[in-house]
This record gives sequence, C-alpha cells and structure tokens, in this order.
Amino acid sequence: MAEVLLFHHAQGLTSGVRSFADTLRAAGHTVHVPDLYDGHVFEDIESGLAYADEVGFPIVLGRGQATVDTLPAGLVYAGFSLGVLPAQMLAQTRPGAKGALFFHSCVPTAEFDSPWPKGVPVQIHGMDADPFFAGEGDIDAARALVKESPDAELFVYPGEEHLFADDSLPSYDPAAAQLLTERTLAFLAAIR
Repeated sequence: MAEVLLFHHAQGLTSGVRSFADTLRAAGHTVHVPDLYDGHVFEDIESGLAYADEVGFPIVLGRGQATVDTLPAGLVYAGFSLGVLPAQMLAQTRPGAKGALFFHSCVPTAEFDSPWPKGVPVQIHGMDADPFFAGEGDIDAARALVKESPDAELFVYPGEEHLFADDSLPSYDPAAAQLLTERTLAFLAAIR
C-alpha cells in the first residue's frame, strides 16, 4: 500500500478533501492531509487565494515542507489545485518520491528548476473547459509533462468545473469524480 501526502486546494481543508483522503484510506493507503491554512476554510476560490496571498505563498509552501520533514521518503505526493504546488515541488525535488497525483492543476517543471524525476509516475486530472486548468495554461503544462516523462498520464474530463472532485463544493461532478477516484486508486495500487 502507498503512503500519500495530500495537499488541499485554495478553499482550505474542506470536508470534501477529508472525504477523498478517507476514500484512499479505506482502500488501505496511509494518507497525511496537512492543513496549510491553519484551520481557515473559505466559501470560494477567490477568498482562499486572497488568504494565501495575504499569508504569503512561500509561507504556505513552507508549511507543506514542514509537514514532509516529519515523514519518510517514498511518498506519493498529491494535491488539489493550489495543493499541486507543494506536491509537485516535493515530487520533483525531494529524493525518493514514489509517485504524484495532480488534481485540477499542473505547473511547468521549470518552476522548480529540475526536470521531472525518472521513474516517478504521475497522473494529472482536469476538465477541458475549466477556466483555471484549461484557461490559465495548466493543461499545457500537463501536456508538456506527458511529453517529458513516459511515466506521466493526463486525464481530461468534459466540463468546466474546477474543483470537481471535492464533494463538499457546488462544483462537484459525481461522474467525473468517480472516474478520477477509480483512476487514482488504480494508480496507488500499482505503486511499489
């Protein structure tokens, strides 16, 4: 079974992120879900991003780094949207990553001054008309990562919802979320 470090999205550690972690745990995986926002949860993405901006993105990323410092190597790094930033940074720069799961976001590997590590599988999930994923270039970064690494997979779902896998939000899409979860569980089951 895999050990996963899962980072929440810009709205904070919602009950939907906790529920997703519980689904992975029910399949036998160990899942750590740090709260990068010190208990703050926001009604919308804009408010959550404003909080991250106010606190400072380096501080938010630093909270992710502090969590990983207490954990062993050999993790699968996962993130929802904003949480992809620390997940991708750690997967690319911390030795021993077993895999990565990027939900609703992806950034160019050049952001972290290192190529994608050889032999580290990654899945990226997003919607084809999501104004953030498709409209802000994340899908292009994901396609570039797939070209860069033979261990990368991109799954694009029809729709325009950003946080479609968080069952506590209005953007939740049950069919797409179920498929994302099935693919995630298959990915984790293959981790050695």
